[in-house]
Amino acid sequence: MKPSSKLAALIALACVTMATAQAAPAVTQDDAVFVNPDWANSAWYVGGSFARSRGDIDQQRVASNLLAPGGSFSTFTKDDRDIGFKVFAGKQLNRYLAAEWGYFHSGKFVYSGLTTDNRDARGSSSYRGVNLDLVGQLPLTERLSLLGRVGAQYGKTSSHFTGPRISGSTLDGKTNAKFGIGAEYKLTEAAALRWEVERYRTEGSIATGRNVDLATISFVYKLGRPVAAAFVAPAVAVAAPQPEPQVVAQAPVATPAPSPVSEKVSFASEALFDFDKAVVKPQGKAALDELIGKLQGMNTEVMVAVGHTDSIGSNAYNDKLSLRRANAVKAYLVSKGLDPARLYTEGKGETQPVASNATAEGRAKNRRVTIEVTGSRTGSR
Repeated sequence: MKPSSKLAALIALACVTMATAQAAPAVTQDDAVFVNPDWANSAWYVGGSFARSRGDIDQQRVASNLLAPGGSFSTFTKDDRDIGFKVFAGKQLNRYLAAEWGYFHSGKFVYSGLTTDNRDARGSSSYRGVNLDLVGQLPLTERLSLLGRVGAQYGKTSSHFTGPRISGSTLDGKTNAKFGIGAEYKLTEAAALRWEVERYRTEGSIATGRNVDLATISFVYKLGRPVAAAFVAPAVAVAAPQPEPQVVAQAPVATPAPSPVSEKVSFASEALFDFDKAVVKPQGKAALDELIGKLQGMNTEVMVAVGHTDSIGSNAYNDKLSLRRANAVKAYLVSKGLDPARLYTEGKGETQPVASNATAEGRAKNRRVTIEVTGSRTGSR
């Protein structure tokens, strides 16, 4: 490996190691769960990349610059591939777009040749600079996204050469365009891996052409992930017991039938389910167990579980998600002994918000499951 390659690899390895160390506690805790989409879609992030670089050393260009007019090579070798690196920082603008700043280094491309009159010519070139990109993201699943980027970069081509005609070095710099395509896989809500291929337009040197390509593997880490709030079981509003009727001494009065009561409780969706999931979490099961305990003593006639979502996503998807969550609640309650014939479910999707969907706080309130129980009390608890 060339000296510049070793330096590039060490720098990239340090960046990735530091980012991984920050992410490690999240992976060992409950960070694999996607519970903060509003934060993830507006967070700052940092990253580092290993890069397999490819230049374009042109033998004819070398001959025309380093050899006497009409001169040619009898042998010519080149190594126009090396290990480079990138370090970068960015700001997620929304789920689909991010702005990203970075520094890149291509490594070093080398060449050497022997002329037909046994004279030596050799040299090297490297490319480095800074860039500003707009990164587009197309989610395929919750974890996997396609990436596309376009941006501007200010790069410098550093060249060192010696030949029969000229010897020396040059440093050429200019602003040019760059673009790339790739994919990203989220390891957790904060950490991700990227695979990309990027093309940098260059000014070229006396040996290279106009493009340098980087194939990168990057580690990305989002900063400032909110700490999950401690779960608090929701309180259940229970109607006050009806006062006992007064009994007239002269004539006994029959005790009236138990009065019908209706009790309703609303659970935050995050308390019952992981993001975009319909499997009741252990904390959610504990909350439902508490609800069942508080309903002891009620002759349950009807219980209705209704799922609700915020406005993110299509209407059709939100309708299905809200119904799946209501059915998951029903399945758990039935597993605890409740009569399935008395349990009903509905999915209202995003049609019945209780707060504005324009803010993260409002959307959190709208992601909920309500359970309404109608029955009669047989006695005080």
